[in-house]
Amino acid sequence: MREAVFEYIKKKYKVSPEYPWAKYDSNAVFRHTDNRKWFALVMDVQSSKLGMHGDEYIDVINLKVEDMFFRDMLIRQNGILPAYHMNKQHWITVLLDGTVQNDKVFDLIDMSFMATASKKKKEKIRGPKEWIIPANPKFYDIIHAFDDTDEIDWKQGTGIKVGDTVYMYVATPVSAIMYKCKVTETDIPYRYQDENLTIKALMKIKLQKRYDPEVFTFDVLKEEYGIFAVRGPRGIPHSLSEALKGVKEDAEIQVE
Repeated sequence: MREAVFEYIKKKYKVSPEYPWAKYDSNAVFRHTDNRKWFALVMDVQSSKLGMHGDEYIDVINLKVEDMFFRDMLIRQNGILPAYHMNKQHWITVLLDGTVQNDKVFDLIDMSFMATASKKKKEKIRGPKEWIIPANPKFYDIIHAFDDTDEIDWKQGTGIKVGDTVYMYVATPVSAIMYKCKVTETDIPYRYQDENLTIKALMKIKLQKRYDPEVFTFDVLKEEYGIFAVRGPRGIPHSLSEALKGVKEDAEIQVE
């Protein structure tokens, strides 16, 4: 499995292992070529030091996880543990003994690569992203915006690109996520400003789902996903993304 990991990283990211410790000459670090940050550390660790039975040595890989909620979900899975010898809030240790399937390990390497990449590199290589964006019924009738159409113009947020997904959080008196939309066009010229709102460009968003406003309420977002305010576009934690995708059918209205 160690060899498979090395080959995967070399082929996909064109990065070779470094061996910075003479005393532990089998421990290999993989770094970004620009910011020199680690995105993977492969080691052989004694089983007992990982809280496992026996004294044999096992190959493991340490990987970074930005979303602490997702990290908590991962370490409940077989073969994935709190990080050995690294920050346990943001890193995990994955066994390379076959407990975790190769494809899963490779996905976690990709996640760690993105988590440790420079801002410039993230923008260049990132795939579609998911956002929460605010909508205030006091200034726009968002409740009925999709009554007669499935596509509307909306204020474009910084960093949002075509292909991204936006979940619309409708403010008081609703205070809940109500819509899932796909961004179909960006950088539409538009200038508007008053005491409440400034718009420099628009984007087109196409409705994909409607959510029951009783499901993803502000209280749920705060207590279960650590989101205490939605004042502007913001990325969402992986745990919330999974919940939004896996919501029961009676809690959503699918758009044909």
